[in-house]
Amino acid sequence: MKPVRRVREEEALAQIVGEIRACRACAPAIAPRPVLRASTTARLCIVSQAPGTKVHASGIPFTDASGDRLRSWLGVTPEEFYDERRVAIIPMGFCFPGQNEKGADLPPRRECASLWRDRLFATLQPMQLTLLIGQYAQAWHLKGKIATSLTETVARWRDYPPNLMPLPHPSWRNNGWIKANPWFESDLLPTLRKRVRRALSEQAA
Repeated sequence: MKPVRRVREEEALAQIVGEIRACRACAPAIAPRPVLRASTTARLCIVSQAPGTKVHASGIPFTDASGDRLRSWLGVTPEEFYDERRVAIIPMGFCFPGQNEKGADLPPRRECASLWRDRLFATLQPMQLTLLIGQYAQAWHLKGKIATSLTETVARWRDYPPNLMPLPHPSWRNNGWIKANPWFESDLLPTLRKRVRRALSEQAA
């Protein structure tokens, strides 16, 4: 039998996740389909930007080429990545925000963070490792400690607490960035994989 405290934690998380999935605050500006994964036992949290078109269609985070690259960066299998008991995936915007006239995804809707972020994280247990993907996640979670550019923020990854790691977006649009910053693959990724493996082994009972 689960301890009463654990049951209450799970109930509180289920309540707010249910509210988020039912959220229609941005309609009719966008077609709402909130996407997230969370549990009271996860110790690895992936804070992404917002769902793209493929994720909006599937309802499952990172079911696209960016997800393939991200899993490669982390050194995890799809089975590990989608194990909700161990991995939380909480984007800055829960719904696909639409695209601009050039076909690029718009930034996450600002309403999401102000409506849900503090409440949701208050129901989660402390994370062994939180990955901050992109400038929106870094600005929110690093609270004024970001550098003047995403490149500089990621380059300063050693300066942040070991439970927080800033990353670029794994989009294939960033191929040029990765080539221009070889330290990312040679220095950051080996440490990232070690920290991810440690976090996955720290799942709460």
